[in-house]
Amino acid sequence: MNILVCIKQVPDMESKFKVNGDGSWYETADLVWRMNEYDEYAVEQAVQLKEETGGDLTVLCIGPERVKETMKKALAMGCDRGVHIDDETFFSKDPFSIASIITAYAETKAFDMIFTGMQSQDRGSAQVGVLVAEMLGLPSITTIVSFAHDDGTITVKRELEGGVKAVVKSPVPAVVTCQLGLNTPRYPTLPNIMKAKKKELLSTPVADLLSVTAHQETASLYFPEKKGGGLILEGDAGELADKLITILKEKTAVLA
Repeated sequence: MNILVCIKQVPDMESKFKVNGDGSWYETADLVWRMNEYDEYAVEQAVQLKEETGGDLTVLCIGPERVKETMKKALAMGCDRGVHIDDETFFSKDPFSIASIITAYAETKAFDMIFTGMQSQDRGSAQVGVLVAEMLGLPSITTIVSFAHDDGTITVKRELEGGVKAVVKSPVPAVVTCQLGLNTPRYPTLPNIMKAKKKELLSTPVADLLSVTAHQETASLYFPEKKGGGLILEGDAGELADKLITILKEKTAVLA
């Protein structure tokens, strides 16, 4: 089985963010970078499928030179090779453009399964996986929380609103996007980290794949204004209720 898993390098969400000078994005120089959390579940599921079927697994990542460090983690987790699409301006590309780049690489490789994270932690569009499926003419199943493969058919559970789970079956090839809790991503061991250094990691300029035109752009990026301090009421519960009603009547339009 020929398998592709797509990952993204994102800043650690605990980082202290600063908007850049022109307000188009955030400063990247002092940030700590890691694999998108949703993508870790996608990599783990892809590795499990590879081990089950004796397949071949490629990990793909779009971005500048630094994303190779994140790709090495995926290789240490069990991916066979890495494909780095070198793109210094990837952060300005919309989901359609990112999906077009992935499709341009995938459409000649005859992949039997494509895994992506449900969404990225920095943009959160949740569009790239389904767009890739549409462009390749493949079925797609989103937000999966369980996965099984048997004789050319996958059976997955999708997490829906209200805690409901839907069981879906699909023939392969197919594209799935992975939700948190799908599995427990393995921790790369030292021997596997050493092996990953010898694995193939190809780098291709994005211009060699295709030229894309963005369908949307980020007009500005800013922090929301800080809200004023709240009001803390203390005392007997009955008295507090009366005080709260009075405040709502006098200072808000909640109780007219």
